[in-house]
Amino acid sequence: MASELQRQQHTSIREQSVQTIINNDLIWIDVQNPSRNIMQQLSEKYHFHELSIEDSLSKIEIPKIDKYSDHIFTTIHFPVMNDDYDQETTTPTITQLSIFIGSKYIITVHQGDLRPLRDMFNSCKEDKIQREEVMGSTSSSGYLLHSIIDMLVDNLFHVLRKVVGNLHDIEDDVFNEQLAIAKVISILRRQIMVLRRTVMQLRRIIVDLSADIQKYSVEDLTLYYDDVKDHMDKAFEILEESRETIEIYKDTDNMLSTEKTNRILSVLTILFTLSIPVTVIGAMYGMNVHLPGGIDEEGTWNFLGIYTTFLICIMITIATVLLMIGLFRKLGWIRIGNR
Repeated sequence: MASELQRQQHTSIREQSVQTIINNDLIWIDVQNPSRNIMQQLSEKYHFHELSIEDSLSKIEIPKIDKYSDHIFTTIHFPVMNDDYDQETTTPTITQLSIFIGSKYIITVHQGDLRPLRDMFNSCKEDKIQREEVMGSTSSSGYLLHSIIDMLVDNLFHVLRKVVGNLHDIEDDVFNEQLAIAKVISILRRQIMVLRRTVMQLRRIIVDLSADIQKYSVEDLTLYYDDVKDHMDKAFEILEESRETIEIYKDTDNMLSTEKTNRILSVLTILFTLSIPVTVIGAMYGMNVHLPGGIDEEGTWNFLGIYTTFLICIMITIATVLLMIGLFRKLGWIRIGNR
């Protein structure tokens, strides 16, 4: 009884993990959270190389493209932003997508976190019109691959718009000395770096795919893949501009922070310097030695009252401080009014 229940649960999981869409004679198989058993069955049916199976099961595989006599295997990365995106805590999640492309089939393998692809697959499965639009009237695997990549590239632009919007949001904050945005700038720099590295790899894969995908389609796909490459070039230009902008923000924030720190240190240094006269005089009269106006009877000054010595010390201190202030102003160390 228990074994039967386990078998049913395993079958249910398997059905959820592997789904198939057939349009005319083109097959699209989507594998979410692949297991070795599932990939081995697909390998036996479509004669995949064991290295490709290992790569599709790996979660840290670098982007690559392998070309065989009857199919192409590629691994590509796409960035995904969560719905609860927060520029202060969130960086793009890079998801891995493995694709097997044959003459009459496409198999997509991922960990289930590539939401745009899941939505696209479910839409094609439920809507015949959407299925024919995505898989093409000629039902060629080359056209379906273009539809998948084009959709994911469009989703990439949604991620880029969020990052560019965040850059615009912090533009005024950079020049506000009351705000500390070094952390926000650092996170944005990390986001741009991750996206830039991902887009560079994706551009290379798309160029390589476009050179060999035509043999899997009866129609000319040159313009379709050229359009995707143009979008990738535009995405890369946006990231380059964003990288230059965030570097300017970083340098500006560092410069303003340094200037603010220098001003604070200058004020503290001047205050400390102005306190030197009273410190010296107080130290001298605090020593147990005979000094003019001291506490011994013969040397005590009292022509201005019992506080004569104290008043004279204060006047000497004030005169010294005023002299130092005049000297500092002459040297430009102290400025009154606009800086």
